[in-house]
Amino acid sequence: MICAEFYKSGGLFGGFEISGHSGYAESGEDIVCASVSSAVQLIVNILDESGCNPSANAVDNTVSCSVRSSEKNADVFIRVFRNHLESILEEFPDTIKITISEV
Repeated sequence: MICAEFYKSGGLFGGFEISGHSGYAESGEDIVCASVSSAVQLIVNILDESGCNPSANAVDNTVSCSVRSSEKNADVFIRVFRNHLESILEEFPDTIKITISEV
């Protein structure tokens, strides 16, 4: 299962961590993992291009990303990213676990 943990502070999303494998299909053939991987790359690029200055790190099978907690645009972009993962989860149940943590 892919674990997607989103971090909020003061009501605003300021980062996330994505790890794991969906288990929908074999590695290299898994459309859920491919969808999530593409969405992660897209959100990090959007945060970067919009001036949110993300700090992103990819180690092994985990990608983490954070921005300044006061960045209103980042909150909107990360919220949309979370909604996108929820849409994938609706179509492919039991492949993604989404949590939100207050930091």
